[in-house]
Amino acid sequence: MEEADITVMGEKGQIVIPKEIRDELKLEPRTKFLVICYKDTIMLKKLEKPDLKREWELIKWIVDKRNKKYGTLTEEEIRKEIEAVRRK
Repeated sequence: MEEADITVMGEKGQIVIPKEIRDELKLEPRTKFLVICYKDTIMLKKLEKPDLKREWELIKWIVDKRNKKYGTLTEEEIRKEIEAVRRK
């Protein structure tokens, strides 16, 4: 959908997102949005739940790859790295 549409703000500051847009973006009640304001423009960005299982699998893959190349980190190495990052 690339056409503009018009909506009206109600007394409580609420606006209605046109049905065509809700359908296209699969918006449902309780969908969360990031709201950005710049000069006379308001932008809504639909927030998506992260796929935590996929992200965790990626993290494990990266750690396993690093461990195969360099060996596992010791508790002391981990502590030193955390302290270095905190100092920055």
